Amino acid sequence: MKRTLLPLNGLRVFDAAARHLSFTRAADELAVTPAAVGQQIRALEDTLGVVLFRRTPKGLELTPEGERGLDALRAGFLQYEDSVRAMRQGQSSNRLTIAAPRDFSRYWLLPRLADYAKSDGDLRFQLIAADEPLDFTEANLDLAIRFVDGPGELQGVRLGDPEAVWVGEGDLLCWEGGKAEEIRLIVGDAGLAMEAARAGMGRARVPRLLAEAAGVEIGETEPAQRAYWMMAPLPQWRQQKVRQLVAALTG
Repeated sequence: MKRTLLPLNGLRVFDAAARHLSFTRAADELAVTPAAVGQQIRALEDTLGVVLFRRTPKGLELTPEGERGLDALRAGFLQYEDSVRAMRQGQSSNRLTIAAPRDFSRYWLLPRLADYAKSDGDLRFQLIAADEPLDFTEANLDLAIRFVDGPGELQGVRLGDPEAVWVGEGDLLCWEGGKAEEIRLIVGDAGLAMEAARAGMGRARVPRLLAEAAGVEIGETEPAQRAYWMMAPLPQWRQQKVRQLVAALTG
């Protein structure tokens, strides 16, 4: 069945005016002008084809048509409030699901999550090791951290500057691709490349943020195209629990 398009703003104004029996007091409650209340009421009356208020020497009165619909309208608003509370329950839950590269979780993310968890003993986390983009809905993700050149169509905050440092000396260690004849060792991520360099197997170019988190002594840096970004689609990004986590991790 096709639903009628409800004039919700006008109905909200009608409810306030009916409670106060005054356009002025209704305007104060709604933070608008009395003229705006009057315009909304007239527009609602035009839409419904009825008169809702009558002016008398004693002041504003509801018409029988206005009184007839008021109880059902207020019951409907209470149901709207219940619906909004139900939809917000997921946002106010204490569980956060985060996708991040494994090496970044080890060196940078986990120590900070441990500090953040101390602020609320009820917080619960699920970490997903992921270097590739994930479907936020399918994976039930709240937030992702990726090593990219920008958030694209997602909302995001960059973690640190896009800079790289060299760790170790000697033959080239690679995790980003390159000419095979020039590479001593190929590994799967920057963390492994960094550990191989520290073990004396060669030299690796890794993100400065990761090297700092791992306690590597930082020398000269060089510009890089990519950086670590925290990101999420707008609905997840707006969640209070996500905003609080982002603030804690970037504070």
